Amino acid sequence: MSTPGTAAPPDKVKAVIFDVYHTLLAVGAGPADAAEQWVGWWQEFFGAVPSLTLAEFDCRCHELVAQDHALRREQGLRFPEVDWRSVACRGAPDLSGLAPDRLDRFLSGHAGLQRTTQAMPGTEAFLADLRARGLVAGVASNAQRYTWDELAAAGIAREGFSADCCFWSFEQGFSKPDPQVFVWLTERLSGRGIRAEETLMIGDRLDNDILPARACGWQTWHFRGDWPEL
Repeated sequence: MSTPGTAAPPDKVKAVIFDVYHTLLAVGAGPADAAEQWVGWWQEFFGAVPSLTLAEFDCRCHELVAQDHALRREQGLRFPEVDWRSVACRGAPDLSGLAPDRLDRFLSGHAGLQRTTQAMPGTEAFLADLRARGLVAGVASNAQRYTWDELAAAGIAREGFSADCCFWSFEQGFSKPDPQVFVWLTERLSGRGIRAEETLMIGDRLDNDILPARACGWQTWHFRGDWPEL
């Protein structure tokens, strides 16, 4: 079992749970012409000049997220999460007129203006090895619906993960490092006959990934660009 700051080979593993950003996906800066692309993207969906600049939209949405988080914390939730669909539609009410699938496509395009993503080196080979061994693969990610689009664009297929072992914060309303993320996943893995000590968490952050997973009895691998040998 690895400890923070070390890279020891894991013990017998039956399930591997992945963080997404900076683990499965490398994250880079958004395009230099993002503001101009925003105008074209908006016109593609609405046939008109956007009512908000990209900077104005992002600023409004960040304010709304902060307000929502503050309210949920007042209600006793330590690590709240928002549904980006709702936030975006409040930030730019025109978006609420889009059908859900078109709204998701719009927001996926907007995410691409915020950052670029690509598969971390060795990801596809590591996932293929898991499949060949018959190991369960899942996700524990602070993420939104468009994260699947980013994974797919990087060549990482949804079918490679067990849906019942994927924690997406936007679906649950709370996020890592809440211990309940790992309790939630442990219960689902238990239903497959997999014990906590047979589960490996791979993530780049000690606070969000490694420490809470270890507190739940999991094995851990602090990802810094190197995949463990299973």
